[in-house]
Amino acid sequence: MPEPAHTARPRTRQDADDMTVGGAPSSMPPCLATIHVLPVGERTDIRINGELDFGSRQLRNDLEEALDDSAGGVDLDLGGVGFCDCAGLNLLLDLRRRAMDHGKTVTLRVSCPPVDRLLELTGARELFPQAGPASEGAGAAPDERVPRLDVDGELRREVAELRRAMRTRPGIDLARGILMATFNLTPEAAWTVLVTASQNTNTKLHVLAQDLVDTVRGVPLPEEVQQQVAAAVTRARRVMEAPPA
Repeated sequence: MPEPAHTARPRTRQDADDMTVGGAPSSMPPCLATIHVLPVGERTDIRINGELDFGSRQLRNDLEEALDDSAGGVDLDLGGVGFCDCAGLNLLLDLRRRAMDHGKTVTLRVSCPPVDRLLELTGARELFPQAGPASEGAGAAPDERVPRLDVDGELRREVAELRRAMRTRPGIDLARGILMATFNLTPEAAWTVLVTASQNTNTKLHVLAQDLVDTVRGVPLPEEVQQQVAAAVTRARRVMEAPPA
């Protein structure tokens, strides 16, 4: 029996900045997102509201617990997400990877513009199949609501993604190395700069990376891209140099 809506359990880590580790305040940035978990048959609906950024990593345990408690996987409602960066995307990708390891699926029942844009720019959209609206499947049998895991199809998608990554990853890694050496950034900060500039200029990640590599050969970046990269570097350095909370 599906759990009644009024018993859905809201989970949040917004108070994480008040938590202490070993008696000292935690340096983890506050989480600006909340999740609401609602089991429906063999699957679990998860509604996420707020901002998926670096602080949202504090939601990982709750998301994984909801996935582990489900029999077939989870359906995400991201309609309440107003911002998502590469850290938020990595959170969703890690959840999907865990689901695959356990023979389950993660679907997008409702998406949002920030997540759609990142999925499009990074080529990861096809990793998250679209689920039907909850109203279409709330009273249906689990296998009528969401198709069973298509192992062959998932493997083909994984192979396609691996092949695409093999073609584009060297250029992305090289561009990240250029940013690290030029601006004294950490690997994580350089990756954030790439994804942020890619998102703000609506440029595919591997295309932006190749443009950065070409600058070594004397090919200048377009003015708009230069401005966005410079702004992203400034923000990344500010985060790196900020004292612990």
